[in-house]
Amino acid sequence: MTPNAAAFDAWIRGPFRDMNSELEALYFAQADRANVAGVGDAIKQQLLTEGRDHISVLLGEGNTDEGFDANFDLLGNVGFYMAACRRHELTEPSRETRSPLTEASALAMQLGASLGTVPRFASAHLETHNRAHNGVFKSFTSLEDEITFIAYNTRGAFGYIRAAEALLHLLPLGISHPVAADLLRQAKASLEEVHRYNAELFEVLDVERFFYCVRPYYKPHRVGLREYRGANAGDFAGINVIDLLLGLCRADDPYYSQILVDKFLFMRPDDQLVLRDCMRRQSLLDAFLAELDQQGAPWYQGNLRLFLEVCEAHGRTALQHHEQLVEKFIVQPADEGERADDAGLTASGPPLPVLLKALKTLCDLRAGAPRDDIPSRYRELATLRGLLAPEAS
Repeated sequence: MTPNAAAFDAWIRGPFRDMNSELEALYFAQADRANVAGVGDAIKQQLLTEGRDHISVLLGEGNTDEGFDANFDLLGNVGFYMAACRRHELTEPSRETRSPLTEASALAMQLGASLGTVPRFASAHLETHNRAHNGVFKSFTSLEDEITFIAYNTRGAFGYIRAAEALLHLLPLGISHPVAADLLRQAKASLEEVHRYNAELFEVLDVERFFYCVRPYYKPHRVGLREYRGANAGDFAGINVIDLLLGLCRADDPYYSQILVDKFLFMRPDDQLVLRDCMRRQSLLDAFLAELDQQGAPWYQGNLRLFLEVCEAHGRTALQHHEQLVEKFIVQPADEGERADDAGLTASGPPLPVLLKALKTLCDLRAGAPRDDIPSRYRELATLRGLLAPEAS
């Protein structure tokens, strides 16, 4: 990290976060907490100017040869600045044909192109690759609810990653290997941890603070001419690796493959490689179906039971996310504030009703829901459940 990059990083961790926190306090004190127009304008201009000054220096010195990790971290910092400008409506894509953040766009595009990622901050910058200094990681504000949200999202991401790694290790061994049971148990335990982390988060996270003070930093914004969707907590390979290796979702499904195409560049390149490899692998569900002639074997019965328990754990967590996070923290406050039809409400960009329909479809695929209008694997799962011998009492 160059001295100029280090100075920008220190600004992101200090004055930048402080200014955002001041602005959030002003917004939240209003009767209309969603309004940002005409509020804290001097602070907004200070944030805009100070950030631009740091970025102009970095753009002038060039930072494409500092190594992947340093450049990825720098891209995150530029992305945080651009996302904050979007949150405070210093930039707003519907009223622009190109981003007014000229210097930030130039540096972000230079870094994104060299790294093979989108030229904006991604969830990895806040979660799996967010280095803490003296116990404090980077965040937009110092609000307790944002810190809690990021910390629990990070725990959840690593839980999914552990489950995915267990399934990846199982692939070369095959479903009849004696160690397959250990790996399936590990995957199940990791998914149960994700469920527990989510439950704890939903218990302590304040709905109003999340909706009005945390969520707005994840809005779509322009970089140069193009508008990019906001970061999504699921923008890492792990959760899709689980989808594909369990067989609950399939890469040849146009709906699901579109999800993968849309998220690839929001992931780090190492994640992209893992996910691409999984797209061509036989799923565990199909592997069990291919070995039906072994259904009476002890290994088949034991490992099939564990496999179905992993599927149930994955589906249960998907339902939890949809029914609690989406409904409680986005849909309900949007309805109560009469903002369900607001443009830019969602991180992904489409109107809330459109997003909800898409999220429900994905949730039902992961849960193996009995739906014939989507390629749910519920029939195959029912076939496999029917093969299980009664457990000895």
